[in-house]
Amino acid sequence: MSLYKLLMPKMGEGVIEATIINWFKKVGDTISEDETIVEVATDKVDTEIQSPVSGIISKINYEKDAVVPVGDVLVLIEIEGSESNELDKFTVQVENTLLSEKTEKETENILPENQHFISDRKLTPLVRKMLKELSINKEEILSIEGTGANGKLTKRDILNYQEVKNKPVSVKQPVVELSRYQISMEGDEIVEMDRMRKLISQHMVDSKRIAPHVTSVVEADLTELVQWRDRIKDIFYKKFNQKITFLPVFIEAVVKAIKDFPNVNASVDGDRIILRKSINIGIATALSNGNLIVPVIKNAGQYNLEGLTMVLNELINRARENKLKPDDISGGTFTITNLGTMGNIIGTPIINQPQVAILATGAIIKKPSVLETDHGDVIAIRNKMYLSLSYDHRVVDGFLGGSFLKRISDYLENFNTNQIF
Repeated sequence: MSLYKLLMPKMGEGVIEATIINWFKKVGDTISEDETIVEVATDKVDTEIQSPVSGIISKINYEKDAVVPVGDVLVLIEIEGSESNELDKFTVQVENTLLSEKTEKETENILPENQHFISDRKLTPLVRKMLKELSINKEEILSIEGTGANGKLTKRDILNYQEVKNKPVSVKQPVVELSRYQISMEGDEIVEMDRMRKLISQHMVDSKRIAPHVTSVVEADLTELVQWRDRIKDIFYKKFNQKITFLPVFIEAVVKAIKDFPNVNASVDGDRIILRKSINIGIATALSNGNLIVPVIKNAGQYNLEGLTMVLNELINRARENKLKPDDISGGTFTITNLGTMGNIIGTPIINQPQVAILATGAIIKKPSVLETDHGDVIAIRNKMYLSLSYDHRVVDGFLGGSFLKRISDYLENFNTNQIF
């Protein structure tokens, strides 16, 4: 017999931990290969983890609601056979993949080496980083009750301690204590943010802190495109059993513009700019609970318009049914958010880190417009739409950002309306 170590897998770009929602097995249970063993949640997606081997659950290292760093051992599985060389090789390979150079750089020297252990506690790199950032000293660390396995400190323990530590002292408090900037008024309803909303909130705050945002705006005349879609939408549905919206056309135009201006398809790592070869387009998608998720179309340039429509519809449907997998939301290099679905005409979107630009498309509105003709200027009713691009001014200057945005507009205004299906 030998033991197989099932590690917490990497759950997407920038995700360094996940919370255990539910265990489907307990110690002593038999499990088959590909059978679901645990459900976990990150700030981006909830997903089930399957066992890659068959065997008997020997040890579970984390309880429900525990926050587990990527790469930690979730569970030990006793399997048949005395030879474990292949399993050991697999485990080492996974561990090496999970411990990227960036993660090592971010966590090294957060606390001195002799403080990796405080008393009998081993501190994970994430916890050590938080303790350093929050200036929590050794005496305070010893006073914090750990809720992880064997009393290990978790991210949630640190956040709960810091929240209590920072609460202001007051003589009289309302039913729910508010921050010093808030005043409770009669009839107020106080709603706690759910886990996903808290993480989205932090992601947005971090983006504004990290990247100096600049937003450029253009107005595009989409009259020809609107007329084309009106002509072909029923034909398209009958042929492919798919509804075609304007969004696939927007994606196609963005992909073409990125090929013209590849420096927009990038991210920043300290003083280094990473130019992405793959064009992976994230689509900001609203969920029924009011939260937001960004499924990603990988290698979007390889699809024609029919392909983009099918991939897009499938991803959005699975997002709204909470059926996305970690790979569906990872690896994005550029994001589009469609404000037009809410009837908004313009917006200033926040960059989806670690990307350097995001495009917002507004509602298509009929409005009077001056047209130049061979017989002079005339006023005509045209279908117009604002496009706004927010970009990271550390690496995307106004000329590049403005030129890239204008190129997207040009592709939309000169869309090939002779396409048939």
